[in-house]
Amino acid sequence: MADQPKPPSVGSGAHALRPMQRSRLYEQLVERLLSLIHELDLTAGDRLPPERELASGLGVSRASVRQALVVLEVQGLVEVRHGEGAILLETRPDSAVLSAVQAHTRRLPEIIEAREALEVKIAHLAALRRTDEDLRRIDSALEVMARDIAAGGRGLEGDELFHGSVTSAARSGLLADLMLEISAKIRETRIESLSQPARPEQSLASHRKIAEAIRAQDQEAAADAMAEHIRLVSDVALLRETS
Repeated sequence: MADQPKPPSVGSGAHALRPMQRSRLYEQLVERLLSLIHELDLTAGDRLPPERELASGLGVSRASVRQALVVLEVQGLVEVRHGEGAILLETRPDSAVLSAVQAHTRRLPEIIEAREALEVKIAHLAALRRTDEDLRRIDSALEVMARDIAAGGRGLEGDELFHGSVTSAARSGLLADLMLEISAKIRETRIESLSQPARPEQSLASHRKIAEAIRAQDQEAAADAMAEHIRLVSDVALLRETS
């Protein structure tokens, strides 16, 4: 078994771990974490200090630190692993990362609008056109998500499989192409949503409601359940802070 990366000491990162001010907290936290990565001379594969240590040094809650790590995960800089913490995947110039974070924040409401416009119709069509094989794929995706959540994960893979299975069941090539076109942006929102406290379990329950409506071939109920689901998963900390 490969050696597990060890969390570094933050003694040399004392400058980056000075207490935070409160304005635009998530951006300040992201900037400070980037500074800390440089000060500790971390490279790809290294583990960032534990959330508790980061929160104490920065003078913020662990929830705020977790949110900033998720922002970096969305940008592909870190991977947050259950039971291991945040692992650095790559480094980029700070200015490029911060610009990308700000651009993502600005477009997030539009991604949510696009999901609602596309996926509500997709659920409606899936209830009309689904086959027994579609239902088996949907049920399998729900099982994948449930197992991951039970093991302490966020259910990311199962979530993606579920929405992909519903899209397939709709049998609309153009809608499927449009979903594929924004799939990377949807994945960003998926990571953010499923990182919210209790959200994986809530999202799974919401998926099951959609699945039952599709199984019953109740088109209106399927569309309504999907609209309710999009509203649920769109409630993310990043938007609450910037609203």
